Amino acid sequence: MQFEPDEPILHLSLPVRDLEESRHFYVDVLGCAPARVGDRALDVFFFGCQVTLHERPAEVLTPEQRGVRHFGVTLPQDRWRELVDRLQAEGAPFVREPAIDYAGTPHEQRKAMVSDPSGNAIELKTYKDPGAALAG
Repeated sequence: MQFEPDEPILHLSLPVRDLEESRHFYVDVLGCAPARVGDRALDVFFFGCQVTLHERPAEVLTPEQRGVRHFGVTLPQDRWRELVDRLQAEGAPFVREPAIDYAGTPHEQRKAMVSDPSGNAIELKTYKDPGAALAG
């Protein structure tokens, strides 16, 4: 993946319990491009964001500790549907099954939340009207 030197890149670091199972999920299932690889870390490009997966199993949260902590991406409708279909075909564990929120309103959106192998929650959204994503 190529970036212009003056373009900012959002960076997020996550602890994972096993680097290889995380690589499979982020690269093979989600379709993220792999980048830098270290002994206990891997960078992937998650829809324009640099996500660093650190193999640190002692820091992975238990289900009781997770609460509302998650990260995610808002995608065009066709890419959202393609990704959700791929996750369902792979048997990925959904924290929240695909659903429509605010149906029939200007804020209508489709949402799903999936868990990576270490329990990090990832929200996937698409808006009927993309301009509503940040509208008040």
